[in-house]
Amino acid sequence: MQVTAVTTKGQVVIPARIRRKYGIKVGTKIEFIEENGEIKLFPLTEEIIDKNIGFLGTKGKLLRKLKEEKETERKL
Repeated sequence: MQVTAVTTKGQVVIPARIRRKYGIKVGTKIEFIEENGEIKLFPLTEEIIDKNIGFLGTKGKLLRKLKEEKETERKL
């Protein structure tokens, strides 16, 4: 188990081992899901997006759009 503290700004540090394992890099978006009294974090990495194409029944259109937006953000 890895523990980290919350700063006064509500920020936390994700341990390096976990960042490497899940491909979390500078600028990676993190989705927060509240479920059954728990908070789950999901990194929105390119690998996750590619793996879930078609998941919503839109033949990947929504996930491709998210990927395009992520690429646009990187250029800014």
